[in-house]
Amino acid sequence: MLLNGDGDVITAHRLLTQAIEDQARPDRISDTGVFEAVSGLFLMCRLGGRPELWTSFHAAISEFAPDVPEDLYLLGQTCADPVRTAAGVLPLVDAAIAGLRSETDHLRILTISSTAHFTDRQPGCREALWRVVREGRRGSGVAPLITALDHLGLDAWLAGHWDQAQELADEGLELSLAHGYPLLTWAFRYRQALIAAACGAYDGAHTLTDEMLRWAAPRRIGQAGLAAHHVGSVAALGRGDFEDAYQHATAISPAGVLASHVPLALWVLMDLVEAAVRTGRHTEAAAHVTAIRDAGIAAISPRLALLAAGSEAIATADSNGLGLFEEALAIPGVDRFPFDLARVQFLYGERLRRARSTKESRPHLAAALEIFERLGARPWASRAARELQATGQTNAFPDQPAHDSLTPQERQIAMLAAAGMSNKEIGQRLFLSHRTVGAHLYQIFPKLGIRSRAALRDALAELPEPLHARSQ
Repeated sequence: MLLNGDGDVITAHRLLTQAIEDQARPDRISDTGVFEAVSGLFLMCRLGGRPELWTSFHAAISEFAPDVPEDLYLLGQTCADPVRTAAGVLPLVDAAIAGLRSETDHLRILTISSTAHFTDRQPGCREALWRVVREGRRGSGVAPLITALDHLGLDAWLAGHWDQAQELADEGLELSLAHGYPLLTWAFRYRQALIAAACGAYDGAHTLTDEMLRWAAPRRIGQAGLAAHHVGSVAALGRGDFEDAYQHATAISPAGVLASHVPLALWVLMDLVEAAVRTGRHTEAAAHVTAIRDAGIAAISPRLALLAAGSEAIATADSNGLGLFEEALAIPGVDRFPFDLARVQFLYGERLRRARSTKESRPHLAAALEIFERLGARPWASRAARELQATGQTNAFPDQPAHDSLTPQERQIAMLAAAGMSNKEIGQRLFLSHRTVGAHLYQIFPKLGIRSRAALRDALAELPEPLHARSQ
């Protein structure tokens, strides 16, 4: 109630902590609402984004052990400080996720799927989460539906299904606003901003993070600030501003440190190392690689193993770095994470070309370019195309707008905007908020190679027909 109104995380955290401490040592964690209080405390700690907040949560878990439900225990181990505790519970997490096939309790599905957020086990949760979505859309419960959309959106982002991730974020944001759940809106704007940043819609990403922070900052939701730095890091790397990328990445966790109880440090591992190397901070890059290696995060998932090995390869200046790139790309399962895979392929190809292994560099650069183009990651595709052209390959994809990459919804919005409708009018027609329409337009403009609404009509006239129209 506090956070959906005008309260703040720190006040809510203090109230919950005091309520738990005031209990007359109940026999079980489920007695007198203690389970709900401890679960709520977990949420406050996660939203707060401050390591010191977790002390009371860990104390509560210790107080009621061994009566703590396994789901809540796993949630704490995988989300509070996954760098240090996730690897030790992975067999339990895998077993819990496997059990979702027959699970009907929406709360339990959402709790267990949350354990996948920093362990990269989202695919095992998909079927159960889509059940929650289908039942929620039929009216079984809005709050579980919104949370399931958020979880599926993260899965879609990692799996490279960015159009789907955008659609899920749009739906989740609209439902949150329509049904009085403003607490949940910042997470959907975070996803929208991340996609915009990766696709080169920098103004849209900036607008979305501003909206996110304007709501979250007065409520002291520190996690939103860290998320904004993640978006900033992705945007800066895409446009080649490595100093800015370094500042954003180190604002989440300093170089040489995987900060305690800051799970988002796992999202900028390679960002920090690449930015450090490209700005001449080789000592800092080496220190971060050492911290990654010492933490053993490669054991958590193939994606984290890829980023760990890729980071070490980037920071290794001599020919040994080439072998480390090969090891990174040979890790089983990395093809499930196309954006991360393409980044490593690109960096490897770039290193090979500059080591005068021109022929050997081309397959890696071409593979990275193909993935970036497919994802719509235009700035990254441009970098890969320029590097590939530098090898003498003349059939590299040109650095031109991806005209046929508009989604059906983007085409519809673009056509309505070209017809002179305002964002508000378009939103009313398509049941979207004017902010969501604006965010889409920020992504549409760079895809069409234009800078204003006035150029939309001509740009749309040059588009090829959609595939479904050609087949009719």
